Amino acid sequence: MDIRYSTGKEPFARMNTAELRKEFLITDIFRDNDVTAVYSHIDRIVTMGAKPVKESLRLDKNIDTWKNFGVTYFLERRELGIINIGGEGTVHVDGTGYVLPTISALYVPMGTKEVSFTSKDAAKPAKFYMCSTPAHREFPLTFIPRENAKQIHLGASETSNERTINQFIHPDVLDTCQLSMGVTFLATGSVWNTMPAHTHERRMEVYFYFDIPKDNVVFHFFGEPTETRHIIMHNEQAVLNPSWSIHSGGGTSNYSFIWAMAGENRAYADQDFIDTLDLR
Repeated sequence: MDIRYSTGKEPFARMNTAELRKEFLITDIFRDNDVTAVYSHIDRIVTMGAKPVKESLRLDKNIDTWKNFGVTYFLERRELGIINIGGEGTVHVDGTGYVLPTISALYVPMGTKEVSFTSKDAAKPAKFYMCSTPAHREFPLTFIPRENAKQIHLGASETSNERTINQFIHPDVLDTCQLSMGVTFLATGSVWNTMPAHTHERRMEVYFYFDIPKDNVVFHFFGEPTETRHIIMHNEQAVLNPSWSIHSGGGTSNYSFIWAMAGENRAYADQDFIDTLDLR
């Protein structure tokens, strides 16, 4: 498991491209028949990927729970959100299987001892993207199909940011300790996400970009509003965004992304907006 440590505003402003990518970019999230994990000390979020092809995969395949988290099993003091972006697959939770079609979610609560993954068709394997955060109590395990997500339509074609936000793990859908997750789809011809830019000092955020067409990229902008930096994102890569940082992207084509948040609260509208002309 890759471990990343928190970086403050001052050192961030002095980092070059290679340093920014090493500290904040997450690549190779999906590997055949493997589970990947990046543990960030930014609100102690764990970003994971599981791609079962011909075999069943255990969530903790590559995690030493005692060494890394001081517990006897991974979700002893954590909760987990799962969104499948691949073919149909099944998540097995303490002996019960939950079928996840593409773009559906599963919330797995604290106290869950065993989680594993299988795909229905090895030719079209499931791709389970996951985020885990510390938890203090158990909430009900919940399957959230796409039609049960809360949809919000924002932006406009005139400003190249027409998009649909699907809130899967969200206070309006279910209760969690601190984890929120959802999927945003940009309309054809729109390329900008999360505009106007904002920060939320009380929550960090991870962006996972996918559905980026071949030979296209997304320019992800982060940093303080008056000291922005960018890194170039390829398909199925994620980026860590500290609470003091903006988090916004512009692509060479439309694309989709999964957002995940952790921190002090779960108030989606708790945002400190920055006027676009004030960005530097």
